[in-house]
Amino acid sequence: MCRLFALTSRDPVSPMRAIDALNVMKEGHDGSGVGLFLSGLGGPWEELKEYPILSGIFTDAGLARMSEYMTKNGFQSKYSATFKPDAEPPVGTPRRGTYASIAFRIPDEWKGMTKAQVDSNLVQMRLDLRAMGEEKGDIMVFSFWPDTIMIKEVGDPLAIAGYLKLDREELYARHILAQGRQNTNYAINLYACHPFFIEGISTMTNGENTAFVPIREYLMSRGVTGYQGYQSDSEVFTHIAHYATKRLGLDISAYKHVITPMNDDEMRDHPDREFLSDLKRACRKLIIDGPNCVIGCLPDGAMFMVQDRKKLRPGVVGGNPELGIYGFSSEICGLNAAIPERDRTKDFQPMHLDTAIVGPDCREVLQCSQKDPLRLQL
Repeated sequence: MCRLFALTSRDPVSPMRAIDALNVMKEGHDGSGVGLFLSGLGGPWEELKEYPILSGIFTDAGLARMSEYMTKNGFQSKYSATFKPDAEPPVGTPRRGTYASIAFRIPDEWKGMTKAQVDSNLVQMRLDLRAMGEEKGDIMVFSFWPDTIMIKEVGDPLAIAGYLKLDREELYARHILAQGRQNTNYAINLYACHPFFIEGISTMTNGENTAFVPIREYLMSRGVTGYQGYQSDSEVFTHIAHYATKRLGLDISAYKHVITPMNDDEMRDHPDREFLSDLKRACRKLIIDGPNCVIGCLPDGAMFMVQDRKKLRPGVVGGNPELGIYGFSSEICGLNAAIPERDRTKDFQPMHLDTAIVGPDCREVLQCSQKDPLRLQL
């Protein structure tokens, strides 16, 4: 089983705050790996918000091949944060090479493109580099996007945090997703490690998705760059969030109308019943079968949590609006460890019709129900 912890803060914080929360919940995860999504970056990245950042792990040969590929495509390195451990890796963790996050200046010829074209091209470059690395085993790329860093590794989260020195100031961020478990349903593969990412949207999941195959096939038939290479049944949750918000133009509060639509009785008196009924029919192949708890972050920094109908993977949201920080946690103990200074009576545990959202201003938990009228995008 997985454990999830996410932080959203008005000011950049260390990812160790999320790692420590995972460690408090250690009895609920197997310590086989850790994945981090970081956005709203602080430190040296503050002045580089528009530059796409390539995050991954490279051998020396892989770094050279990646650099050659980027130069060939007209990209110039603007700033890099690289780390090559000199200590022995924790037990069970392979020695891999350099963990790198590199900001690139896009070529001048891209500046006449639409945002949609640029976004699609960035996704395609990530896929190209991934394919190059899978061919020779020298490159792993987890994201290539502005204001975004992703780190993944096999091993106990706390041990990995020490090994990779994750308390470095260059890794401070306002929005952090952290999951404490490698993929154990299939072969160990860092591309199967949560969180997952596409075009500014990242999610992680506690549970299992038994409807994975039809969902994967439907997504792959949409002709969207990036809907491919699935190594985990949970990656589709990220792509459904992308499809719902970027392709269907829905607000994230409508995400659950896609993955867990209401039944006819629940929908009968809804003010948007006709639209929701049409949406349910059109997206029926995206309906999930849990149990699942999904936590995600959107391009604007808004963070959300949803549950499925089975409600067997709990989650809780709470924080302190005065301090400007909120946490999303698999267990109360993780939230207590990360944000002890909060009004616990205001903690919110979403039920099967609910979506919990905290905006980038970190002022409140917005509680949305599928019974509510549909909203415009945030």
